[in-house]
Amino acid sequence: MNIVFMGTPDFAVPSLKALAESGHNILAVYTQPDKPVGRKQVLTPPDVKVCAEKYGLYVRQPVTLRNDNSYLELKSLNPDVIVVVAYGKILPKNILDVPRYGCVNVHGSLLPKYRGASPIQSAVLNGDKISGVTTMFMGEELDTGDILLTRETEIGANETSAELFDRLSVLGADLLTETLEKLESGAISPVRQDENLATYTSKITKELCPIDWTQPNTAVHNKVRGLQTWPVATAVLNGKDVKIHSTNLCDKNGAPGEIISVDPLTVACGEGSVIIRELQLSGKKRMTSEAFLLGHPLEIGERFE
Repeated sequence: MNIVFMGTPDFAVPSLKALAESGHNILAVYTQPDKPVGRKQVLTPPDVKVCAEKYGLYVRQPVTLRNDNSYLELKSLNPDVIVVVAYGKILPKNILDVPRYGCVNVHGSLLPKYRGASPIQSAVLNGDKISGVTTMFMGEELDTGDILLTRETEIGANETSAELFDRLSVLGADLLTETLEKLESGAISPVRQDENLATYTSKITKELCPIDWTQPNTAVHNKVRGLQTWPVATAVLNGKDVKIHSTNLCDKNGAPGEIISVDPLTVACGEGSVIIRELQLSGKKRMTSEAFLLGHPLEIGERFE
C-alpha cells in the first residue's frame, strides 16, 4: 500500500519500522516540529523523525494541518491510507477524506475505554489487570472511530506505565501490519464503538505526583507505577522532596506515612503498606533504598508526608 505515516514520540517508532520493513511504500512521514529540550534548550528532533531519516524517508514537519497547503500536498501524494500513531495533532475532515482506505489510528487501550491523551498511564494508575491496543478508523471526534482490530495483554502487578508503554508500542506495530493486510484484502468488518462504555483520560501533569499516604497501599503502589518514568510520584521526608520510583505491596499496618521498618524500608498507608525499593532526593541520583539508608539513616516512627 502507498502510505503516509503520521507520528511523533517513541511509541510510534515500532509502527514506522514495521511498515518500512514490510514492503509498503511510505510516501511521506509527518511529525511534529523539532523542539527545545532540557535545561540548555537544545533543539531536538522527534523520535519518529530520527527513525524516518534512518530509512531515508521523506519527512514533513508542518506546524498545522489546517491550511490549504497541507491539504493540497497530502492530496497530491495520493495515499491509499494515512496511518496515525501518537501524532499529537487532530486531523481536519478534508484530510481524513484524502486516502482511499481512510485514516487508521493505533491507540494504546482497548477502546472505547481510555480515549484521550494518557490511556497507558491511566490503566496502571487505576490498577487495571488487562490493557491492549486498538486499530481504528479515525473520525472528526477524539478516538471515536470504528474499531478495526484489538489485541489484549495482561498488566504485571509491578509493571510500570513506562514498561507497559514499550510493550504496547510493539504490540501496536504488529496489530497495525495485520490491520493493513486485512483492510487491503477486505477481510475486516469495522465495529462501531459503544458510547455507553466510553471513558476519557486527560493529560498527565505534575499535580498528580504527591502521594496521599491515607489511601490504601494498592492506590499508592499504582501511583508509583503509573507515573514512571515521568513525572514520578513524590513525597516529603524530613522537609525534603523525594521522588518514589519503585515500590512493592506489603500487608503490615501502621499510621499513614509512618516508617514501620527500615529493613526493608516500609511505609504504612491507609490500608497496608508499601516497601520502597528506589527513591531519589531532589537534586540527587536515583538509588535503591538500601543505598539511600547508608547515607541517610532513618528510624522506625519517622514519617513520609
